[in-house]
This record gives sequence, C-alpha cells and structure tokens, in this order.
Amino acid sequence: MASPIKSNNIERIYSPRSVVKRPGLLFRQMLQDLAAARYLAWRILVRDLKARYRQTLLGSLWIVIPPVFVAIGLTFATRTKVIQIAATDLPYPVFVILSMSLWLTFTEAVNAPLQAINESRSVLAKISFPREALLIARFADVMTNLLVRMLLVVAVFLWYRVAVTPLGLLAIPATFALILFGFAVGLLLAPFGTLYHDIIKGTPIVLNMLFFLTPVVYPTPQGDNIFAQLVNWNPVTPLLTTVRELATGVALSAGTAYLVLSIIGVLGLLLAWVLYKVSLPFVIERLSS
Repeated sequence: MASPIKSNNIERIYSPRSVVKRPGLLFRQMLQDLAAARYLAWRILVRDLKARYRQTLLGSLWIVIPPVFVAIGLTFATRTKVIQIAATDLPYPVFVILSMSLWLTFTEAVNAPLQAINESRSVLAKISFPREALLIARFADVMTNLLVRMLLVVAVFLWYRVAVTPLGLLAIPATFALILFGFAVGLLLAPFGTLYHDIIKGTPIVLNMLFFLTPVVYPTPQGDNIFAQLVNWNPVTPLLTTVRELATGVALSAGTAYLVLSIIGVLGLLLAWVLYKVSLPFVIERLSS
C-alpha cells in the first residue's frame, strides 16, 4: 500500500509500482528534485572551486594555459614549416585559441557527469539528497570555465584586432548547444561508468581520437577523401564550427546540421536525465552490496 512521506514541503509517494509506468509522476519528481537541489549544488560548486585551486600559485589561470600553449606550439610549428595547415579565416593563433577553448569546454561537458557520480560513490550510498545537485554543480563548473576562457578569447581578438559583428554575439548562446550535447553524452554514460570503470578509462581515449577528427587546429577539410568525410560526419564538427563562424562573421557552412544536433542534444539530455533518475537507485544498491 502506498504511503506518503513529506519532506521539505514536498509530498513524495513511494509505491512498489515502477515509476517508469507513471511518466507524469516521474517528471514531477524530477522537477521537484531539480528545484530542491539548487542550494546544495551551489555549495558543492563553491567547495570544488576552492579545493581545486587551494594549493596552486596560478589559480584559475590553469583554465586558459592549455589553449595558449597549444596555440604557441602549433603557430611555431606552422611558421617553421614543420607542419602545414590550410589557410584559416582568422590569424592562426586566434583560430587555435578559440577552437581549443570550445573543444576543452566540450570535453569537460562529457566528463562532468561521469566524474560527478564516480567521485561521489561513497556519499551516494550513505546519504539521501537530491542527486541532481551533483549534475547542476558540474554543469555550472563547465560554464564557469567557459566564461574564463571567453575572457582569453576576447583578449586575443583585441590583440589581433579581429572585428566582431553584432551577429558574432550569437556565438555565446550558440556555445550552449555544444555543451548540452556533450553533457547529454556524459550523462548517458554516467550510470554505466559508475559500475564499469572501463567507460571512465576509455572516455579520454575516445575523446583524444575524436580530437583529430574535429577541425580544432585545422579548418574543415573539403573533398571526397576518407578523412574529410570522417571529419564532416563527426557530430561535434558542425557544433564547433558554427560557433566559430558566428564569432568571426563567416557564412555558416553547417547551419542545418547545427540546428538538428542542437535538438538532438536537448532531447538526449532529457532522455539521459530520465535514465539517470531511474537507474541511480539500482546503481547505488550495487555499490552498497
């Protein structure tokens, strides 16, 4: 027999019937937990940011150091003819810093849910709290890092006197689709990654391979060769290149694909959230056994 339990002014009914068979109740619980998790998510975010830079001299500069050093190394390699890169619409250092900032944000979005659940395994098994707080905190962490990198991008644009049109301001909200897509992928993998560490170990390897098939340090290749086809089939390509093209005022080369993938990212994130909500009790039970 169902028995209502009230907590924090939210009435929750526990029943032996699967919540999947009652989608209305499931989504109502999801929204309630999302609202209840806001303050805890904020505290987790503040704690993580303080802990991350507590014993560092450079602090948040570590967020922008990787794209800067990649840009320096690749610029030197191209100017000394060690490697040859096709002409870009931007000065090459600006091109690399902007693209690397977007790529690093995408990889952080993929890894965020996996890290959030894996690092909280012991807490999940012992304490009852809105699990969405872990996801909100990690998502906010990704957005915080993006804002810091955007300051670097703005500084580089000013240094190289790259003009930004009013349309270029759309690049900021356009980046949101890239983050949502990556976060959806990570959230889909999170329940399985908690049980099988192969996923956590394999994700960086797959992302490193995907890096070479994404036009981050080179412009989108043209032609019918197999490499160009793989780059253009890569779902990250239109998401990243559209943001870059908006920022620089270049005509969009994959606007339709960007819109389709944006919708897929939103729907995928919703599906991943449902999977996360439904599967997490079973994952916690496995962790506790």
